[in-house]
Amino acid sequence: MILPPAVILAGGRASRMGGGDKVLLELQGKPLLGHVIERLRPQVGAIAISANGDPARFAGFGLRVLPDEMPDYPGPLAGILAGMDWAAGLGAKAVISAAGDTPFLPADLARHLQDVAGPTGLAIAADGEAPDLHPTFGLWPVTLRDALRDALMSGERRIRAFAAANGAQIARFDGSAQAFFNINRPEDLARAAAGLR
Repeated sequence: MILPPAVILAGGRASRMGGGDKVLLELQGKPLLGHVIERLRPQVGAIAISANGDPARFAGFGLRVLPDEMPDYPGPLAGILAGMDWAAGLGAKAVISAAGDTPFLPADLARHLQDVAGPTGLAIAADGEAPDLHPTFGLWPVTLRDALRDALMSGERRIRAFAAANGAQIARFDGSAQAFFNINRPEDLARAAAGLR
């Protein structure tokens, strides 16, 4: 089985953390981004980082950095589009997206998304125990690049809306209460550190 490439969405402005690159904050002596890469690496092929600004700040990870092609930071949908374009250039049929601030992401993320994607080839993640969607975690067929580009140009910024409009299946992850825990505030970082002890 050919493993799909993955794009880590790391372009947020981290306003609730006081600004800067949230994914570079340390958790147990390793940047959040390092934890995400470690969880993804066995599941996927090539990995890239979606982020704007100077790519040199990610040089230590040895991964391709993909800037948005759209101006004014239109959000994670633009990062998904950058990932689709990159994946298409690799000859891949789809790309996995993952949030860069979620260090405990499921160890079966890629496989389960692929298992439920169905004929549209599109799936987004959700908790198994609750109706909470986690649309930054998804499987995106590269054939949707033009549709996503058009949606962004027309002002769409909501991943859920774009996914729903294109027939996304929902991949529910049982026992995932912690798996999709993301770091938004300083207290979240402390909780994540306590969970690793």
